[in-house]
Amino acid sequence: MTAPTVLRADRWLDIDAGEVRSPAVIVVEGSRIVAVNPAQLPTGAVEIDLGDVTLLPGLMDMELNLLIGGPETPTGLPLPMHGVQDDPAYRTLRATINARKTLLAGFTTVRNLGLMVKTGGYLLDVALQRAIDQGWVEGPRIIPAGHAVTPYGGHLDPTVFQRLAPGIMPLSVGEGIANGVDQVRHCVRYQIRHGAKVIKVSASGGVMSHSTGPGAQQYSDEELAAIADEAHRAGIRVAAHAVGDRAVRACVEAGIDCVEHGFLASDETLKLMAETGTFLVSTTYLTDAMDIARAAPELQAKAAVVFPQARAMLPRAVAAGVKIACGTDAPAVPHGDNAKELAALVTRGMTPLQALRAATVTSAQLVERDHELGRVADGYLADVIAVPGDPTQDIIVTQDVRFVMKDGRVYKGA
Repeated sequence: MTAPTVLRADRWLDIDAGEVRSPAVIVVEGSRIVAVNPAQLPTGAVEIDLGDVTLLPGLMDMELNLLIGGPETPTGLPLPMHGVQDDPAYRTLRATINARKTLLAGFTTVRNLGLMVKTGGYLLDVALQRAIDQGWVEGPRIIPAGHAVTPYGGHLDPTVFQRLAPGIMPLSVGEGIANGVDQVRHCVRYQIRHGAKVIKVSASGGVMSHSTGPGAQQYSDEELAAIADEAHRAGIRVAAHAVGDRAVRACVEAGIDCVEHGFLASDETLKLMAETGTFLVSTTYLTDAMDIARAAPELQAKAAVVFPQARAMLPRAVAAGVKIACGTDAPAVPHGDNAKELAALVTRGMTPLQALRAATVTSAQLVERDHELGRVADGYLADVIAVPGDPTQDIIVTQDVRFVMKDGRVYKGA
């Protein structure tokens, strides 16, 4: 039997109280925290003294794609022609590099929201999740979506991203292309059958694709309702790429659980999101830092219109009381730079504590695991990271992660 581990540090963040407390003595047995600052320590424990740092819950990124970007990828958009150049095996190997980089940046849980490449129907993020869970490779805990559900010509149709001619890359329902109520139900069932734990749907146009305008609603109300119904009956939540106000509102009214981006949402729609408890993953940092210098002129023009409105939307969402979870849309920003999203949330009006909650307890609520993720607390999974200073005063310190533990195993800093 493995001996208990005792983590010592000068400070730890009590995320519920909103206070940094001193000192920190965290007892870990197996994959769980069993005590915080106990009166008595277990005998025979292995002690790790981290010194002048603050211990935090492992951070969480609710919007990324580990299968694209990373090694061999130049900074900025457009991404290389991964969809037609790389076979599924090579793509998955690339993802292992991105996964390790994300974990070492302090992000111990992520949602991988939708493959946008041809795979022959294989759910590569499910395979990556299994390999990480079995300890074959290092990476965060993954909640995989398989293939994003998208209509022909939709924002997440990879032939639209890469401007391919007809017939170059035929795609199946198993790879996410679905039109009409019957097909979207089939597509959702396929992803769930093969291991998806969240469903991603392309509900509107996007900024960085050659699809319809970013504000355009791409699935009908009936199709969106069918997707939500099919997933919810299987106990699976739905995340929707939705930029335009009409699409965001349609997603909320269809019962979709989470809106990604929401850049053009009106005050009325944000109020509705707050009333219904619909989560927002605002992917804030990319509107500041995404390198689009190599993107097509029409995409740069869309960004010039949409990104300023996106920057103005988040303060209104905060004021409306919308539940905001942390997400980066990596590789729209580089894998491993995930913590820069927290700083962007603060520049948009969140306090550092609110940003930390977005990346911990609120994200844990979104994935329905707030009973075991998002806190340094007795009975929770031992996902613990360490940063210098006090992150409730200076959020930038989350970009300097000194120690990473996931499921009781140390990956960095000891």
